Amino acid sequence: MKLWKILILLISIILTIIIICLHFCTDKSIELTQFSASDEGIQMMGYKIKTKTGKVILIDGGTQKETQNVINEIEEDGGKVDYWFITHPHNDHAGAFLEIIKNTQISIDNIYISLNDFEWYEKNEPNRIEFTKEIFEIVNNSRVKEKIIEPKLNDKIQIDSVMVEILGIKNPEIIENAGNEQSMVITFDTGKNKILFLGDTGIKSSEKLLKNQKEKLYSNIVQISHHGQNGASKELYDTINPSVCLWPTQKWLWDNEMKTNITYNPYSIGETKKWIQELGVKQNYIETEEITLKIK
Repeated sequence: MKLWKILILLISIILTIIIICLHFCTDKSIELTQFSASDEGIQMMGYKIKTKTGKVILIDGGTQKETQNVINEIEEDGGKVDYWFITHPHNDHAGAFLEIIKNTQISIDNIYISLNDFEWYEKNEPNRIEFTKEIFEIVNNSRVKEKIIEPKLNDKIQIDSVMVEILGIKNPEIIENAGNEQSMVITFDTGKNKILFLGDTGIKSSEKLLKNQKEKLYSNIVQISHHGQNGASKELYDTINPSVCLWPTQKWLWDNEMKTNITYNPYSIGETKKWIQELGVKQNYIETEEITLKIK
């Protein structure tokens, strides 16, 4: 074989190897982390998504007690948050966020939160008003005010290869189970998988989602609402039809099946677990320990 033919063959082989290497080096997974609770007695919710290029997205974060854990999660990925979504202003969701804003200089580029007027919370959630007041003070803080984004329904945010869409925002007309029913509902579409976060969505906001967003609700990964009990409706989960469920739920609640005597056991997690079992879901993750899923 002539030398030039050998050289062409070698160059062809080298180029093929380079193309294969580039494919495998760049075909990274998206990482979805469910935080574990440091206090075994208190429910909380916190998630992190790291995109293929390393952008950091947080959803809620948990109570004030989770602050250091959340800081560790942020520092593990470079010490900066690109997008932080707060589903609703309750301590078990936004407590760590509040502490980080107040007491650290961690960089946060974009903060998405959907709030009613302060007077609405005074009227409809007076028992939580002190924490709500702190949230309002923070979102008006000069350091973060310009980073606060009030999302509109069906807003889309492209974050690297992930398309984020806001399917639910505040519902001021719903005053029963008032604060939970204001939960922002967010879907993350990777192109191959859809992840749906429900926050503490309740029955009334489930009805709104089914009426207005039904065709967008199917997701193979879903965060179970309100820590697994007294949250979203069976019809909503049937429509979502997940194959993976993330439960921001501690073991004591996970093991606490529904009883007929409501005064003995007010938790309805057994009912929710039954719905999910009927859908054939095999992968259920609770927050007894931190888990990270690699998603295409």
